Amino acid sequence: MVLTNYVILEDGKPSRLHFVDDNIVVKEIIDPLTGRSKPIQTLVFQVDELNGQPVVGYYSISSQKHAQDFAAFLIDKRYLAYTFTITVSGSGFRREFRVSPAVRT
Repeated sequence: MVLTNYVILEDGKPSRLHFVDDNIVVKEIIDPLTGRSKPIQTLVFQVDELNGQPVVGYYSISSQKHAQDFAAFLIDKRYLAYTFTITVSGSGFRREFRVSPAVRT
């Protein structure tokens, strides 16, 4: 795709991200089980660095469990001082995220 505005993680491959802003955004999705449209809340981070390279993009999280990985860092935007290594594995409802924060130097 020519315009890569959203960070898409590859299965089993660690990705290093740095965030500069966050928002709670309501998005309309198609429920994969019912086929019906429904609104969901998502945590969306603005990303300025991906794997050590500058980017202009977004990392969108719809999983409550994964969003909790960042709960403590949302307070006073503490995430600004960290780079997060995120590794995803699995698919669908069995998708798991491993998050490792590292203080930026």
